[in-house]
Amino acid sequence: MYRYDEVMTYCQEEDVKFIRLAFCDLAGNQKNIAIMPTELGRAFEYGISFDASAIQGFGDETKSDLFLFPDPSTLSVLPWRPTQGRVVRMFCEIQNPDGTPFQRDSRFLLKKAIARAKKMDVACYFGAEFEFYLFQTDENGFPTKAPFDHAGYMDIAPEDRGENVRRDICLTLSDMGIRPEGSHHEEGPGQNEIDFRYSDALSAADNAVTFKSVAQNIAMQNGLYACFSPKPLSGQCGNGLHINISIKSPGGQKDTDAFIAGILSHIREITAFLNPTEESYLRLGEQKAPRYLTWSSENRSQLIRIPAARGEYKRFELRSPDPTANPYLAYALLIYAGLDGIRKQMPLCAPLDVNLFTADRSVTDPLETLPATLEEALLLAHQSELIREFIPEIL
Repeated sequence: MYRYDEVMTYCQEEDVKFIRLAFCDLAGNQKNIAIMPTELGRAFEYGISFDASAIQGFGDETKSDLFLFPDPSTLSVLPWRPTQGRVVRMFCEIQNPDGTPFQRDSRFLLKKAIARAKKMDVACYFGAEFEFYLFQTDENGFPTKAPFDHAGYMDIAPEDRGENVRRDICLTLSDMGIRPEGSHHEEGPGQNEIDFRYSDALSAADNAVTFKSVAQNIAMQNGLYACFSPKPLSGQCGNGLHINISIKSPGGQKDTDAFIAGILSHIREITAFLNPTEESYLRLGEQKAPRYLTWSSENRSQLIRIPAARGEYKRFELRSPDPTANPYLAYALLIYAGLDGIRKQMPLCAPLDVNLFTADRSVTDPLETLPATLEEALLLAHQSELIREFIPEIL
């Protein structure tokens, strides 16, 4: 964790030649402006301006000037860039010209959710499990739909040709201070998974954005394309973003149950931000991706499962989101939904300890389901009292 003066010293002493000021558009795509070290003092004091009208979800050409103010605590070297003439990156706060926070900055919106949780004496921790495909590229370096290998779940080399790529991704993340917990080949051809240790919500979202950038850059260096689309290959497993959540609060397990109940209560109306593309809905309900609003212990056919874990690793896992989600918005909405459950002390429904992928229709027909299309999900979002109360800026 760096402070302003430490960042200035680091850039002077470590041969830093470029500083990337990073932020995300409303869809969660990382953007940046690169500045020279001579401009760093100005960036901290006055901010660096940019044209907000050119950023998806940030507004039109009227009053389109916004300013980036780097967060010194997020300083990180980009290890895949040259060691001589280093490139570093910091995530930024986005401000209006009058110094007020820009209300459509999703990182700011997550900070607001964290602050609300703190007022309720609730601390939320998140860990992500990212699935992605490695595809071959053509002679011009553009992605194809040809998988890098045809290995299966947790296979090893030589069938698993992606192990060196996963290793390089994990080592690069470790060099950046991010802790991957594990990696392996997934079920689909050329499909991989990398899992992350839990951390506070803001760090977890920053790390998720960083991970996608690292994976795409390391894949490119290997002549490959890292694809995070929810359903890139018809008939094969989709890519999920399984979100593991744990909370600490005075209410203990009672509050955790209410938090889960709050998510189950609001999941349909926030699904448009957990699964934000039309392709997302081709994945749900197929090959271990959930469809029904249920929970159970250790059961991967459920929307929420409670993994077999002990001590600090006790958590619950939401299995519906996919990697196209903006992690800042996803985590913020899950916090608000869970806090609503605690505030109202919502009772947690009974677990459904059956395999929903093979269950008889007499079991599944009465169950409530996730939205079947993006259109349905967006309609539910626009009707959501939770979103209108806490994050109306995203509608």
